[in-house]
Amino acid sequence: MSRSSIPAILIVDGSDDNYDATVRALRKDSALKNRLHRCENGREALDYLYKRGRFAPAMDAPRPGIVLLDLNMPGIDSRRVLSMSKSDASFRPIPIIVMKNLVDEHDIAPCYDVGANSYVKKPFAAAALPGI
Repeated sequence: MSRSSIPAILIVDGSDDNYDATVRALRKDSALKNRLHRCENGREALDYLYKRGRFAPAMDAPRPGIVLLDLNMPGIDSRRVLSMSKSDASFRPIPIIVMKNLVDEHDIAPCYDVGANSYVKKPFAAAALPGI
């Protein structure tokens, strides 16, 4: 299987430290061959998914096979990104894993209610993610 046929992973996290830790976790625990793409906020994530703005060239925004979505971001928050992407039939099949530094029981159910496929505490092991 060529690398170009392996689905991309979209990581949506505004913190450089958290993004770096996520990438380290993915590469440490698996023979990761997926291309990694990053968006720093909810607006960028939606632009990426809908191929708008700087992501308009399709090759700059390959359809992700999975989205790792930090729960706490400024601007268009993650709950809205999650809700919008899961309400769109073309994106509904893409697994979205919600990530958060601290697990708050009050956050978990609302994320699942709008379509999250999983909820993990950062940092995590790659084995905790489906399909990786």
